[in-house]
Amino acid sequence: TYGQDLYDAMLAAIDSANHQILFETYIWKADEVGETFKRALSAAADRGVEVYCIYDAFANLVVSPRFKRFPDTMNVLRFPIYTAGFRFWDFRHYGRDHRKILTVDGDVAFVGGYNIGALYATEWRDTHVAITGPAVADLRRSFADSWNLHRRKRIRASEKPLVLNTPSSWEAHVRFSRNIPRLMMFPIRSMYLEAINRASSRIWMTHAYFIPDQDFADALIRAAQRGVDVRILLPHKSNHIVPDWISRGYYSQFLAAGIRIFRYQNAMVHAKTATIDGRWTTVGTANIDRLSLTGNYELNVEVI
Repeated sequence: TYGQDLYDAMLAAIDSANHQILFETYIWKADEVGETFKRALSAAADRGVEVYCIYDAFANLVVSPRFKRFPDTMNVLRFPIYTAGFRFWDFRHYGRDHRKILTVDGDVAFVGGYNIGALYATEWRDTHVAITGPAVADLRRSFADSWNLHRRKRIRASEKPLVLNTPSSWEAHVRFSRNIPRLMMFPIRSMYLEAINRASSRIWMTHAYFIPDQDFADALIRAAQRGVDVRILLPHKSNHIVPDWISRGYYSQFLAAGIRIFRYQNAMVHAKTATIDGRWTTVGTANIDRLSLTGNYELNVEVI
């Protein structure tokens, strides 16, 4: 829950890599933290580790072009700003890559809300998780699917196909939900609604931007009306004022239903988490808004 702790753990994993690193981020700032990650990934590639990176071009428009030049030893995919071509009506091509993933050697994986930058190391409040065991293979496959779906068809050395030899075992307690706009797959919203509808004692959620559709809001209201302790933790003031205004439009109906709203002060809370009945938890990259739930490439880990 503290960015510097997370970055230390991620960098230690990168430094210990022997075979393969898969790294995907939405924002990758060209500050001291961003440079540290770039150097660590480049050093891993120099010692023979396969390094694959994906970053979102639109989210990093203000980042120096010099920073976005990578050594040939690294395989780097710049998720394009626009992919629809003349099919501007085809909304499958408009989603941003909002995911934040790191896997190292199939041994450990990291996923959650943290982007890469000095601001997030010490000033923001977010949540990431480290995962070991069979579920790491699922996250590696998720990265490979995204790489192969978006790499350029005219094969460049830095955007070659990514083929993994990973076991297809099932992990009963940990699974991943992936939004893939290109394939019109948006399971994260369904995951949330099913869990909310199962709740019997408590629903505690933390989100940076909370603009649910009315069906989602109604599911929370119905839960509160049947006696579930529903609490929503939001930023007192986020880094985007318009979502703050829109989110507050839901407060009256939530409060009237008995839902408690907490507003986190003195830091920007950027986490995307929920826990229900002490038995179900999700941590991931998806906010509760239309952009995340029906627009962007997102990934949430679901723990039972």
